[in-house]
Order: sequence, then structure tokens, then C-alpha cells
Amino acid sequence: MKVTDYFEKAKGKTLISFEVLPPLKGGGMQAIFKTLDPLMEFKPPFVDVTYHREEFIYNKRDSGYYEKIAIRKRPGTVGICASIMHRYGIDAVPHLICGGFTKEDTENVLIDLNFLNIKNVLALRGDARKFDGKFIPEKDGHNFAVDLVNQMHDMNTGKYLDSNIENGEKTDFCIGVAGYPEKHIEAPNFAIDLQYLKAKIDAGASYIVTQMFFDNQKYFDFVDACRAAGINVPIVPGLKPLTKFYQLSSLPRLFFINLPDDLVAAVMKVKGDKEAIKQVGIEWCIAQSKELKAKGAPCLHYYTMGDQDTIRTIAEQVY
Repeated sequence: MKVTDYFEKAKGKTLISFEVLPPLKGGGMQAIFKTLDPLMEFKPPFVDVTYHREEFIYNKRDSGYYEKIAIRKRPGTVGICASIMHRYGIDAVPHLICGGFTKEDTENVLIDLNFLNIKNVLALRGDARKFDGKFIPEKDGHNFAVDLVNQMHDMNTGKYLDSNIENGEKTDFCIGVAGYPEKHIEAPNFAIDLQYLKAKIDAGASYIVTQMFFDNQKYFDFVDACRAAGINVPIVPGLKPLTKFYQLSSLPRLFFINLPDDLVAAVMKVKGDKEAIKQVGIEWCIAQSKELKAKGAPCLHYYTMGDQDTIRTIAEQVY
């Protein structure tokens, strides 16, 4: 079933969903099952699986020179989605990114997803590689998420890259995209970022999942701004609890978000006590979740980051 169908079927009830990371290369599905098994009691209708761009390593050769090798540290998104659907009987939503994929690569992945009856995809540009100063697309790849949405929409109408294909199989993907309540780090301002978001919706995207945030008013203001701009699709809040002291600086730096004064003060008050810091973050996320649920968010989407116990503790208090 499509993600948007679940929202319509819920008739205003706030659903719950989770996002998981593929295990590091060499790992197995048990890592995914370990994360998801304890969370299935909350009956998520779908689970997201992230996709990761290749990274570069340098191997020293016998000659003394270094060889640059591209590797994908967390492969297997498509296979993981199929396994999740088989084990739990729920839908899986693979992320599909621009970075590291040609248009042909993208089409082939989408064909595989269609064969597996995977109807939902979250279209993302993806991050720049660790050692690149900016995002660099693959040669003959997409530069922006809107281009990825356009390609998916073309396939939904039976249009493939090969112009010789006539009467091609029409796919039926439900396309999700990312939204940024505090604007994307590379956007010059919030208004321009909103224009980029509307372009993705106009291209065929059906729902939005937000970047994490810790101030619910940012989400409410974002929804209002979207509606004023003519963006009327469901907007799902993405949530992640703050659980470690170093995240006071790392989260704002990595995700271009602000942390509320009260949250920072509460963490600073128990600085040095790891368990107390984690408890502060859990309680903050519970309060966020309850307010978002009370005000009718279509779904609460939790970024698990492999910490299923913390997410389960939060979900128990909310659902």
C-alpha cells in the first residue's frame, strides 16, 4: 500500500514509523531485525531504509603510491526492504539518492523495486562525500532531488530513458521528499528553500518527511508556510532524541538546526552524567511527540540510528 493511502485510511489518527540504517558491509539482517523486532508492537505501517553514497579509501600499493578505491560501506537497501516486507508483512520505503548514481543506475533500481512490488520511495539528493567541499553528482546523474522525482514520475507514466521503448510498464511509485523546517543548510534563505520544496511536489511527490527538529513551533510554522505556498501534501515530522552531551554541538553543525534554550540548559545541568543526559533527551522527545500527536500530525517518524531501546521507551509513552 502507498504511504499516502495509510494516512487517508487512518482518518486523522497519528501513525508511527521508523527509519533504519543498513548494516555496515559484512553485516547481516540480524542487525536490522534486532532494531525492528522490539518496535513492531507499535504496528508501524511502513519502515524507511536509508541509502548511502560510496566513499573513498586509499590503499597503499607495493610501489609506495596510494590507490583510490570507491566503496559503499552500507550496501543492500533494496534487499533489506524486501526482507523487511517478508518478515513483518509491512511496507518498506527505500531511500533513493542522486549521489553515486547515473540516471541509468536509478532507472534500474526503480525497475528492481517495481518487480518487488515496493510502491514507496523517498527521493533525496543525498549528502556530499566526506572529503568533497560540495555535493558532486555522478557523471550523467542527477544534481537535485527534483530531477530524481521527475524521473520517477516519468516511469509512473511509462516513460523510460530509452526512447525506443513504447508502451512501457507504468510504475506506481508513491514519492516522498525531504523538508527542512529550519531550511536546508545550502539554501540562501527559507523562502527559496520553500520554492525548491514546492518544485518537488509539483514534479510529482506526494508527501514530505522533515529533518529532525527539537522545537515543535518550528514544525508548526513550517506546515503553515507550506500551506500558504500551495503545498498541501501530508507533512510528517521527523524526530530523534538527543542522548549524548556532544550532540549539543554536533547536531546543529551537521543538520543546521537550533536547540531550544530549555533543552540545552537541562543537559548542561546534568553535564557529566551520561544516563541523566539521555533521560533529559528522552523526556524532551516524549513531550514533543505527545504535542505533535495531539495536534494531528499524520505520522511520527523516528530516526532510530540503531538505538531501538531509546525509541521503544519513547514510543511506549506516546502510543
